[in-house]
Amino acid sequence: MNFPDNLKYSADHEWVRVEGDEAYIGISDFAQQELGEIVFVDVTTEGETLDRESVFGSIEAVKTVSDLLMPVSGEVLEVNPQLEDAPELVNKDPYGEGWIIKVKLSDASQVDALLSAQDYQKNIEK
Repeated sequence: MNFPDNLKYSADHEWVRVEGDEAYIGISDFAQQELGEIVFVDVTTEGETLDRESVFGSIEAVKTVSDLLMPVSGEVLEVNPQLEDAPELVNKDPYGEGWIIKVKLSDASQVDALLSAQDYQKNIEK
């Protein structure tokens, strides 16, 4: 499994890549493997400001549906438009083309509370 060091991770298996006062959010390689073949990503919170740990959407795999939780507080600026026609990008490239939302951070210090790649890996090995 792949856990890039330049990302931060939540215990709920989302990752965050900060770029200035904005951040890209997706699900980890571990999460996409656990879910299996992803067939639909549903995010209806574009334009909304959400608190950390709020549900910002759901992700549907062949056998299950899971909520997507905000790892940090912020305004949902954009939903990855590619996922509408190609939700399998989350499986193929979870840290690149398979990002799910872009947010404007409300409190950048929340990023520091997230897990490093090493800590996330230890967390899922428990």
